[in-house]
Amino acid sequence: MPADLSLDQAPPIGVPFRFFLTAPWFGVAAGLLLVWQGADLLASRWTPGALALTHLLVAGFMLQAMTGALFQFVPVAAGGNLWRAQGVASLVHPAFSAGVALLCVGFVSPRPHCLEAAAVLMASAGALFVITLGRALTTTPAQGATVAGLRGAAIGLTITLGLGALLATGLATGQAWPLIDVTNVHAAWGLGGWALLLLSSVAIIVVPMFQMTPPFPPRVAKIFPGLVIGCLVVWSGRLGGLAEDTANAALLALLALAAAFCGTTLRLQARRRRKVNDPNVLMMGSAMITGLAAVALCGWLVVGLPGSDDNRLHMAAGVLFVAPFVFAINGMLYKIVPFLNWLHLNRLGGPRALPPNMNRMIPAKATSRQAAAQVVAFSLLLASCQWSALARPAGVALTVSFAWLGWNLTFAVCTYRSFRRRIPPGVIGPGR
Repeated sequence: MPADLSLDQAPPIGVPFRFFLTAPWFGVAAGLLLVWQGADLLASRWTPGALALTHLLVAGFMLQAMTGALFQFVPVAAGGNLWRAQGVASLVHPAFSAGVALLCVGFVSPRPHCLEAAAVLMASAGALFVITLGRALTTTPAQGATVAGLRGAAIGLTITLGLGALLATGLATGQAWPLIDVTNVHAAWGLGGWALLLLSSVAIIVVPMFQMTPPFPPRVAKIFPGLVIGCLVVWSGRLGGLAEDTANAALLALLALAAAFCGTTLRLQARRRRKVNDPNVLMMGSAMITGLAAVALCGWLVVGLPGSDDNRLHMAAGVLFVAPFVFAINGMLYKIVPFLNWLHLNRLGGPRALPPNMNRMIPAKATSRQAAAQVVAFSLLLASCQWSALARPAGVALTVSFAWLGWNLTFAVCTYRSFRRRIPPGVIGPGR
């Protein structure tokens, strides 16, 4: 465990857990939506169902899990003091949850007011969270690659939410925005500026700590966020009339950076000191391999190689870009949640009431099987881009895998509560 983690600054366990426990059920909703609409949903990336499913995964599952992780990660790993974390979380969590639900209802049904309400909720909650996060990251004395990456991720989230609110409002009111171009830039900032930078910042700490790998190259890791943001700024210039060739060159450079991160992570995993293939290792490895496939396919489409106008390839690229983040988050939750259980129980009970081993917080077989189910579900979703008859089976598989994740996390919380009740009276200190 890194010596510079500030474990005593961890927020109350309910702060990150409310996000973690909610996240899988957005994935369940995505699966059920695919079961309901079937092959029609996958006809194009622009169908209402495809837009709703995408946002259930990225603004529902991913945003919930990533926000919860930041409430924990910024104080502990970056030394940042999140102002009134419990109060901010109690506002941000329901607003994000309701905002995503309204957004998806607005996509699949002719209710423009739902899109407008979603824009207000997501933008307001996002502003509160980003201001709180930004204050913590600008006042922390900590430096290094993790802090630089988190600051870049905060910028990415701000731009992603701003463009998202603009798009939702434009769809609701019929504004003549260049919707396709703005959507492409919105997606790039969401997956590249927000998700990629946050994943890389967390991986710098979590992968060596939990997977016993060598550390990431520190100098390369420190300049990585700036390079990503620079590529995204140039790519965004297409909205201001930047030449398409220049914008595409920036996008290809961004893809190369993503490939470098995936390749480095795989290389470090191959050199880990403890050769145990637990779900965290397997899901992170699956995420990096899928990420490399996504980069290769997107590069093919950007360059305009044969078949690049095939809608099925565009749908497959979307699946391949979302899957790595889902896999990585899924695997990290199986390390972070038991670790938080152990940390808080250890603080509550001390030497007089030692908590159970982290490996006992969630049954190992349940985590391994659920992780495998997640990979199968996204494999079916990818295949359904080519063979539409697989759409509903893919929806069933998504539903099962995310519900299974939700159950496993709930089991971990029940384990925490069960042991907490067994701590002898008088051992728990005041305010705990």
